[in-house]
Amino acid sequence: MNNELEFLIDQDEGYNLEFKESVSSSLAREICAFANANGGKIVVGVSNDKKIKGVSDVNTEKSKIQDYARNMDPPFSVTTHMLDNVLVVNVPEGKKKPYSVNGKFYLRKGPNSQQLNREEIRGLFREEGFLRFDETPNKKFVLEDDFNVVAFNRFLDQSGITKVLPKINILENLRLIEEGGLRNAGVLFFCKDVTPFFLNATIKCVLFRGKDKYKILDMKEFTEDLYSNYDNTILYLQQRLRTEYIIKGGPREEILELPEDALREAVLNAVAHRDYYSPASIQVEIYEDRVEIVNPGGLIGNLTVEDLYKKSIPRNPLLFGLMHRMEIVERVGSGLLRINEAMEKYELPNPHIDATKHFFMISFVRPDLQKKTIQERLEGGESWEKVGRKLGENEEKILEIILKDKFVTISKLSKSLDISTTAVEKNISKLKKKRLLKRVGPAKGGHWEIVEENSR
Repeated sequence: MNNELEFLIDQDEGYNLEFKESVSSSLAREICAFANANGGKIVVGVSNDKKIKGVSDVNTEKSKIQDYARNMDPPFSVTTHMLDNVLVVNVPEGKKKPYSVNGKFYLRKGPNSQQLNREEIRGLFREEGFLRFDETPNKKFVLEDDFNVVAFNRFLDQSGITKVLPKINILENLRLIEEGGLRNAGVLFFCKDVTPFFLNATIKCVLFRGKDKYKILDMKEFTEDLYSNYDNTILYLQQRLRTEYIIKGGPREEILELPEDALREAVLNAVAHRDYYSPASIQVEIYEDRVEIVNPGGLIGNLTVEDLYKKSIPRNPLLFGLMHRMEIVERVGSGLLRINEAMEKYELPNPHIDATKHFFMISFVRPDLQKKTIQERLEGGESWEKVGRKLGENEEKILEIILKDKFVTISKLSKSLDISTTAVEKNISKLKKKRLLKRVGPAKGGHWEIVEENSR
């Protein structure tokens, strides 16, 4: 099999690639959608399940395809070439956007061609210009010096793309090369450090004390390639949000206080749809009562928040297409639905959304994990691990006794546990170091107190 054909068939349909078993009138809207986007290839003679059917009457099929392109408004032109018995239609990016077919406008979104009304597509190009940020060639980026091979190989592995072609040919097939340079989408994905090219294309994560921005407890800014920044952001959230430990007759299961799927979706949406022309970075802010994810660049065209549950116009379609190939984003317009579904499984309220033309913010209310005291939770049948405490056997027994009698003495604990007073004191010292137990008052007349605020 021809190497180029093997490479194309090995891929899944995406932002720049479509499979067609045969030539039909539906091919016209695919050409139109690619022309209104970043261009692409339509492989004719291959079914959706990637079986090669081939093309029989090649000249007739080529003529039909050229007619479809010429009959667009404004007229358009494509080129074709054969790979074995398969016909490849090369659709360039249109220079006179927007294009229509029979009065209907189509735009490529991920692996689909979606029909838009004229106002939607005019609004898109009015807001973003005919050449979007992610499609613009970057003159600063030097392929020989700045290219991140590790990030590139990770992309190929997660996208299921084989390495039968040289790197430069793979980048060309992904529509990431123009005028000999890498487009901005490629820079974001395959840079070693994004700041020499875009100071704003970072993710800033901040942990605040309390419910406002008065006191910063911790702050990190991630400046690597796009996927690494996303991955590090999720790790930051995992480390700084509370975790509940669940025991269900087997190994301990750690559950984040907010659904990780919802957080991942929100961060990915911010990365995919932010305005990279804005000087602001994506902000991930953790407060005592909420987590907010804010990205510059709000809703484009005439979209409303309600529309986002049904459709979407990607601000960065080439970038979105690469993310889709890695299978880290799914269907356009379904992200908020997946977030809400994840929140409902946790029995938590849907996040609050605030969107303008300048920014998009999604806010997750953090659950009050201390609603019940430890006493109440243990009485309800929960284990010590489930309330967030990994303890030794004697440590656990000491706390259980103290829950029933906060005035218990060292000697009584020694007798109850059948261990020496020295061993009791060592276990109590461990509990104090873990900040789980404290002594209130003097040795005589005082009492023990379990530190409720550290139950997570």
